[in-house]
Amino acid sequence: MTKPGLPVEAVLETPFRIELIAQVPAPDGSDGVWQRYVITQGTNTIVGLRPGTRADVTFQVEDMVARLNERRLGKLKKAK
Repeated sequence: MTKPGLPVEAVLETPFRIELIAQVPAPDGSDGVWQRYVITQGTNTIVGLRPGTRADVTFQVEDMVARLNERRLGKLKKAK
């Protein structure tokens, strides 16, 4: 969610990026190795959990960030 008053263009010009990937305990009812990830875009934050090694989850989250930024670029072109 964006802060009130920020122009849409200002938010769209800020790329998504990985802020953190860290191993965490498995959620209740699950086992194995889990990672918590944090993706930011200015004041927006996406937090999630994924099973797997740090390397596996980093690959998955990097792909997710690339797709988010591709969508952002399409919206930025429409806003201008």
